[in-house]
Amino acid sequence: MLTKKINLWENNETAFLSTYILDNSDELHPNKKRPAVIICPGGAYLATSDREAEPVALRFAAKGFHVFVLRYSCLLKNFEDFDLLLEEGSLPEINKNTQMPQPLYDLAKTFLIIGQHADEWHVDMDKIAICGFSAGAHLTASMGVHWHRSTLKDKFSVESSKFKPAALILGYPLIDYSLTEENSRGDEFTGKLFEFSRLAHFGEKYPSKEKMKQASPIHFVSENTPPTFIWHTDNDELVDSENSLAMGLALRKKQVPFEMHIFENGVHGLSLADEVSAGDSTYINEAAQAWLPMALKWLEKQNFTL
Repeated sequence: MLTKKINLWENNETAFLSTYILDNSDELHPNKKRPAVIICPGGAYLATSDREAEPVALRFAAKGFHVFVLRYSCLLKNFEDFDLLLEEGSLPEINKNTQMPQPLYDLAKTFLIIGQHADEWHVDMDKIAICGFSAGAHLTASMGVHWHRSTLKDKFSVESSKFKPAALILGYPLIDYSLTEENSRGDEFTGKLFEFSRLAHFGEKYPSKEKMKQASPIHFVSENTPPTFIWHTDNDELVDSENSLAMGLALRKKQVPFEMHIFENGVHGLSLADEVSAGDSTYINEAAQAWLPMALKWLEKQNFTL
């Protein structure tokens, strides 16, 4: 397996790609091009979660996928900085290169880097899925609804098809910013979390409703949106499952193939929902562990053959 860290930009060391590229063996599938999965961990655009990064990548790699973990531009270096922020009430050193559409540019650059090395790494460029969690799922959905628009084409001076995902996997996604505003009204911690998440993504804690609408993938679902797999827990305390339900309805209206699973119970941020990715027992959920096997079966239906 080829594992390496690739910085996306010369002036932004916080945005980088970690590769998990399977070796091509003369004994096993010589010169075979494999499908790939790009993992976008969550973290409210404050930082990217380790629990939703390598543990998930290794699980997909074990099933024969090349995997790339994108650490996209976030406000803080790590979650400890957010704890200090809440305790001391002042901002630590922050990354000023986080405002939209910078994370989307990070993801677009990831596609271009993979494309540049597709022959060397034996990647099937027609079979690249993006798997995101929470804010990472927001980023994943944003690419799904915006890949064909002029924003990315003009930024990189290449054809839009270079950024087209073949499939999306959305884990407890933030899809509609108006729903986060409703959820943050009664809980002090959640309110602070979303304040600084919006600061990261918009450059201000209280952006206008129009700005939040423009940043909400739900309003841009179209026939060009790739087939999508969605999973959530109904009592998610941070990102309401209504986000996933709304996304499913929007996809259905546009006749985009999708599969969705809403598990009855489970906290936000489950990742694999087992011991491998759990920070503590709160994040172990036997029922929700089924999402990954179901997602793999669904990818087979989308012709992600190994």
